[in-house]
Amino acid sequence: MKLIAVMNQKGGVGKTTTSLNLGHALSLMGQRVTLLDLDPQAHLTASFGLECGQYSGMDELIMGDMPLSDVRIKMRENLYLIPAGKRLGELETMTEGGAARGGLLRDALKSSFSDDEIVLIDCPPSAGLLGMNVLFATKSLLIPVSSDYLGLHALGRFMGIIQHIEKTLKHKFHHWLLVTRFHARRRLAREVREKLYTYFPGYVLSTEVRETVALAESPGFGKTIFEYRNKSHGAEDYHAVAHELYQKMSAPV
Repeated sequence: MKLIAVMNQKGGVGKTTTSLNLGHALSLMGQRVTLLDLDPQAHLTASFGLECGQYSGMDELIMGDMPLSDVRIKMRENLYLIPAGKRLGELETMTEGGAARGGLLRDALKSSFSDDEIVLIDCPPSAGLLGMNVLFATKSLLIPVSSDYLGLHALGRFMGIIQHIEKTLKHKFHHWLLVTRFHARRRLAREVREKLYTYFPGYVLSTEVRETVALAESPGFGKTIFEYRNKSHGAEDYHAVAHELYQKMSAPV
């Protein structure tokens, strides 16, 4: 299993958009992909046109005793979803279990997927208990960064947290930065991109995801960008991101 968390503490940077469209792009390449909606707001679930309250999902997988086969839904060819579930937010306020609470997701995912399956986690914009569960469960992070000053500022703080956790857990995260909401004509966007290349050499994906209306519109129709507007910049960009990320995942560490 190749487990990658799409994660950033800042909201509005394109985590759900990336999870949705990157997952579908990888599945169109012939990869078996499962998306995990780990945000209690269930935006990834809603992006497929599903009502969160109608389905059990990550809530029962983590806190209940439901097997994976009972909560995984086939959405497209090679593409599966585990919805958030209406009880997922309860995990953030869980007080029982002590330190073991941080390993609930890791334990739930053990031996659940085939070796060649790609699993993407759409994470909440917080560093609460759900976020800690993600960091305990995976060693690979895809970090969307919006091409503005606040996006860059928030990234600095988030990377500090990652470095602290690396020291605590004594393992390194493999992380890649994805520039999102990019406007090539805006000087600020170009400056943010250059600063990322300077501060994080070798970690920034070469493809920027351009800001397009179609990416914002497609979830309202329960479609990915490839179904809603396959000839758009958004579709072109996420196809390129999928190919680049897959090559990096497959390369020797």
